[in-house]
Amino acid sequence: MADKPLRLDEIGYWSEVKLDIIRKYAKAYSTIMAKQRSIKGHVYVDAFAGAGTHISKATGQLVPGSPLNALVITPPFTELHLIDLDGGRARRLRELTKDDSRVTVHEGDCNQLLLQDVFPRCQYREYRRALCLLDPYRLNVSWDVLETAGKMGSVEVFYNFMIMDANRNVLWRDQSKIVPSEAARMDVVWPGWRSAAYRTTHDLLGELEEKATNEDIAEAFRRRLEEVAGFAYVPPPMPMRNSRGAVVYYLYFASQNMTGAKIVGEIFDAYRSRGAV
Repeated sequence: MADKPLRLDEIGYWSEVKLDIIRKYAKAYSTIMAKQRSIKGHVYVDAFAGAGTHISKATGQLVPGSPLNALVITPPFTELHLIDLDGGRARRLRELTKDDSRVTVHEGDCNQLLLQDVFPRCQYREYRRALCLLDPYRLNVSWDVLETAGKMGSVEVFYNFMIMDANRNVLWRDQSKIVPSEAARMDVVWPGWRSAAYRTTHDLLGELEEKATNEDIAEAFRRRLEEVAGFAYVPPPMPMRNSRGAVVYYLYFASQNMTGAKIVGEIFDAYRSRGAV
């Protein structure tokens, strides 16, 4: 049976903003790493790499995805690891990058591949560093991945936390109606999430359980990245919206490096000031 034609993702304004943010920081990061003589290699990791290109909803034109942007950054990354679960996308990535010996394309579940194959190549004690993009379509990044990156001390992370997915499937006012499989999925993404998502209050009728706001949930996850995963610097995340202005996900940056956090904080602030278009 012939393979189905690969359908490229169509992306809107905020997705293009995200690509700009990642590209700008990746350039700054690679420049800083290349100047440090003690560093033996700095690695770019894209755990949900996609097909390499997208289609802009605004223009209908092809837009380079984060992997292709990373390929042309100078000074160059010493290695690039591109991961996708979809075989068609992985094949297209291999075709697009076949002439670049720095690139390894992995097909499979990033939660396993990062821990088993990729992160071991980015050890602090071996003077290697990594910038890892975790940009899933829904909540399916294991907390173990984030905590491992934080404890390693050598991996900086951009992470897309899909608050819209959480609100649709898990963060319901009536917890008794949450589908057990969805709650289990959230347990993997964020162990102990219920204590951050719900608050017990009291009134004349007794105890009431209230769902926290998106902003409070985002802040609780930010603190968890610092206090549990062990990242030293986690700036306030960037809320990324859909065409109606609703927050779809929060883009986090987590690092052990104050300079990196300062750069990302400035980039985030620049885009926050633009507003939606």
